[in-house]
Amino acid sequence: MIAALIGILLFSLIVIAVMKQAKFGTRPGKTRLKLIEQSPNYKNGAFQNKSITPSLTEGATYYSVLKQVLFGEKKRKKPYDTIPGVKTDLIHLTKSEDVIIWFGHSSYFMQLNGKTILVDPVLSGAASPFSFTTRAFKGADKYAVEDLPEIDYLFITHDHWDHLDYKTVVKLKAKVKNVICGLGTGEHLEKWGYDKTIIVELDWNKEVVLDKDFIVNAVPARHFSGRGLIRNKALWVSFVLQTPRYKIFIGGDSGYDTHFLDIGNRFGPFDLAILENGQYDKSWKYIHMQPEEVLHAAKNLSTKKLFPVHSSKFALANHDWDDPLKRIVELNKQFRIPLITPMIGEKVNLNDNNQLFLNWWEQIN
Repeated sequence: MIAALIGILLFSLIVIAVMKQAKFGTRPGKTRLKLIEQSPNYKNGAFQNKSITPSLTEGATYYSVLKQVLFGEKKRKKPYDTIPGVKTDLIHLTKSEDVIIWFGHSSYFMQLNGKTILVDPVLSGAASPFSFTTRAFKGADKYAVEDLPEIDYLFITHDHWDHLDYKTVVKLKAKVKNVICGLGTGEHLEKWGYDKTIIVELDWNKEVVLDKDFIVNAVPARHFSGRGLIRNKALWVSFVLQTPRYKIFIGGDSGYDTHFLDIGNRFGPFDLAILENGQYDKSWKYIHMQPEEVLHAAKNLSTKKLFPVHSSKFALANHDWDDPLKRIVELNKQFRIPLITPMIGEKVNLNDNNQLFLNWWEQIN
C-alpha cells in the first residue's frame, strides 16, 4: 500500500512538472478572466457551444474508441510513400498576386491585396507536446518559419496542438505584426513573449477592422479547446474575412450544426470557404464533420469554391489517410461545388477560376 501511494505521488509530481512547461500555455489570468466572464458564451467557468456537444457520440466510450484503434479494422493511417508537393517561394511573391499556399493539415498562407496572412501554422514536424509523437507524414513538412515573409495577420482558430504549435509561433514571433484569435487564446501568446498590443481577441459575433476594407468577424464553431487536462478556457472560432476583392470563410475545427446556415445567411455568399475535412470518426461526430457534412456546410455558407483542409499531414483519427479527399471528391459529384485540392506548397491563384488540380493522392499508397 505504501509503495503504491509513493508511486502515485511520484507519477503526480511528474505530470505536474511536465504540465508546467511553457509549451502547455496557461489559463487566463485575472485581467483577461474579467473580460472573458462578460462573454455570453462563457458559463459555469468554461466556454460553451451553442448546442449541446458531447465529446463522444451516444453509446461511445473512451474504452470502445481505444478498443477500435487496437483491435478493430486496421486502417492506412499513414501513407507508405512520400507525400508529393512543391516549394513556392513565399518571400518573393509579386504583391499583385492573390494566392493561397497550403502547408498540409490546417496550416496555410495567403496573400490578399498585398497583405500576408498566416493561419494555424504547425511547422515543427509534430502536432503534439512531444516531438516524437504525431509526426508529420514523410514529405508533408516542406515549410519552415525561415520560408515565410513578414506576416501582417496571424490567425489562430483555437489552441489545440495541431493548430497552435508552440515551437512555430515562438520562432515566428519577430515576423508577426498582428494576431487575431479567439477570446482567451491571447494568454498563451503573451506567456510566450508576444506583445499584448498586437493581439486582437474576439468573442463570437464580434468584428474588427484590420485595415481599409480588411474586416474580420469571429463566428461560432462547434468544438472545444485546451492544451492539457483542463478544457474550454479559451474560445474556438472561425473567421469571416472580407477584403477589397474577396469574402473568405476561414473555418476552424467544427462539427456540423445550424451555425453554418446562420453564418451563410448573415455573411454569404462567400468566394471561398476553407473547411475542415479529416480526423473524423463516428465516435466523435459532434466535434468533427464527415465529408458529406463538409459539403452540406459549404452549401449552407453559399460559397463559390470549397477548400477542404485538416488532412494529409498528421494521423489523428482512425481512418485511411486519403479517405477525406477520396470521399469528398466522390460525394461532390452530387453537390458540384468547385473544389480546391492542391498539393502541399502548390500556388492556388484565387482569381483564376479555371485552375485545375490533380487528384495527387491517387498516385501514392
